[in-house]
Amino acid sequence: MSLYKLIVDFIDLRSFSNLWYWIALCAVWTRAIRCGLGVPYGLVRQARREEGQALQDLEAMARITTGRMLALSRGLGPWLVAAVSFALTTLALLGFVYGSGLAQALVCLVAPLCVLGYLSLRAALRVEAGEGNGAALIALLSDHRRTVQFLAILTVGATVLLGLHANAQLFAPR
Repeated sequence: MSLYKLIVDFIDLRSFSNLWYWIALCAVWTRAIRCGLGVPYGLVRQARREEGQALQDLEAMARITTGRMLALSRGLGPWLVAAVSFALTTLALLGFVYGSGLAQALVCLVAPLCVLGYLSLRAALRVEAGEGNGAALIALLSDHRRTVQFLAILTVGATVLLGLHANAQLFAPR
């Protein structure tokens, strides 16, 4: 086996049949579930059990991360929405109209992350509006985590089905 063939097989652009794509998909959603609004869920559990200093740490971390998120959205929000919408529309057209497997895989990765961004921004606004203290913050972060878990299950399931369909077409006898 030549070095060129080894490199081409390692960086295969048929994303649904590439192990690295599935590792990246799992890593992205594991990270999203573990750190809702940039706050590790372990800190939420600790604040629920102990209160005191753990609750103060949770409130401070939530205030900092949501403040940064809201500052970014208020400063670059419309431009960011326009750029992401353009990129996602381009990928969707390339993937589902012109049949690019790489573009389909990227849509399956990026589109749900856009939904996650919206959900996170909505939760950050709730923290800013007054739910950033005590039991209300713990409940908000727990609800946000459950919603992200549900979104991750839907996303991975739909991606698996699309990947099975793409691979079945790729390896089907002609």
